[in-house]
Amino acid sequence: MRNPDLANVPVMRPQLPTAEELRPYIERIDAARYYSNHGPLLRELESAFAAHFDVTPDRVALVNNGTVALSAALVAAGARAESKCLMPSWTFVGSAAAAWAANLVPHFVDVDPETWMLDLDRLKRRPDLAEVGAVMIVSAFGSPVDTAACDRFTDETGIPVIIDCAASFDTVATVPIAAPGRSPIMISLHATKVLGTGEGGLVLSTDETLIRRLNQVCNFGVWDSPAGQILGYNGKLNEYNAAVGLAFLKTWPERRARLAALTDRYAKLLRTKAGIDLLPSFGSGWVSCYCNIAPKLRDFNQNIQALSNLGIETRRWWQNGVHVQPAYRGFPRDPLPTTERLAKRVFGLPFFHDLTDADFERVANGIDALVG
Repeated sequence: MRNPDLANVPVMRPQLPTAEELRPYIERIDAARYYSNHGPLLRELESAFAAHFDVTPDRVALVNNGTVALSAALVAAGARAESKCLMPSWTFVGSAAAAWAANLVPHFVDVDPETWMLDLDRLKRRPDLAEVGAVMIVSAFGSPVDTAACDRFTDETGIPVIIDCAASFDTVATVPIAAPGRSPIMISLHATKVLGTGEGGLVLSTDETLIRRLNQVCNFGVWDSPAGQILGYNGKLNEYNAAVGLAFLKTWPERRARLAALTDRYAKLLRTKAGIDLLPSFGSGWVSCYCNIAPKLRDFNQNIQALSNLGIETRRWWQNGVHVQPAYRGFPRDPLPTTERLAKRVFGLPFFHDLTDADFERVANGIDALVG
């Protein structure tokens, strides 16, 4: 039973820039009286992100949230309407929502047990590729995705690959295999991510034509002309969210250093614990906003309850997979044994940049209790 006098260690504590840090940017907005429609702060943020990811600004697009970014990327990449979008069920529901919004049919495919992500080589051997309009690869909680392999898949099959790297702001910039290629990469800028604008989505691609088309899709189909040239909608990021992103980027080196230290600390702790698997590639030089574990012992409800009794919050970030959620039960799927196995084991531990030493020790003691 939980001690009621024990304060909880939260699973996540997002922190965006303070009012004081935002003030210079808000004053610039007030002076310019330019609030949206690809304003000067948004252009500045696109250029700053381009430098961060070592690409040119015409290979970067900013939109109002990650789901819209994924959906627009599918449209911009030419995914055939009403065709299948092969994707994992082992993801956040927003991935499937984006495919549905782009007028594709989510088709759930099992993930590889070694990576927790789709295996493109296996997908190439599928007998139904003629029915497939797109593939959506989902990075497992920030894990690196081989972008060159995604480009090769498209070259060999003609099927566009969209890469949902929602939690991979750092990974895409620091891990060479995950660097931007032609296949569009979506990075979420939600407040819960390691770097956020409150709400927002970032798309990277070395295909400038695709980025231009994505911007056009997210601007009512309008670009360089007052008339709608293609079908589109409103996906623009406003100047206030751009201000948050610019202020956050100034503090990113310090934030990343804290996250890297916490990642290393968790990795060293958990690798010594028999009976607990870590997210594949966790602690290999990139940082994200999660620390997910998969204990081998006991039912996950017992593990979660045991930590809860100690005042340690956890979260099953991807629940039981999208395929069992009411809105998506009717969509096609392959057998999903690995997804279902992961869903019964995986949950996230407290992880945020200012987790205190005392709270980390409480979590460490809780992990010791799990493994006996």
